Amino acid sequence: EKKQVNFTIVPDDDTSVDRIYSNFCAIHHSPFDFTLTFCDMQPLTEREVQSAQSTGIVKAPVRSRMVVPVQMIPGLISALQENFRLYQESFGPPKGALH
Repeated sequence: EKKQVNFTIVPDDDTSVDRIYSNFCAIHHSPFDFTLTFCDMQPLTEREVQSAQSTGIVKAPVRSRMVVPVQMIPGLISALQENFRLYQESFGPPKGALH
């Protein structure tokens, strides 16, 4: 006879894992998964501005890339929405102009 065990999965907060800052995220998908590419966009140099004027492109340094199975996306969206709601209750709407 099989027993059913209920449990909750929580992150193992291993402090040796680096925290990575990102202020830009590009999202792409395939039929199987979503890829989130996190970048750290810093103020542009004069050279980068000149290059962007001619090409229309600015390359952001990639810091991390996460691949998420499509089955996880609804739960991820729900968790982000709930955490954002809690954030706004505590701190109000975000300030500043991030695009």
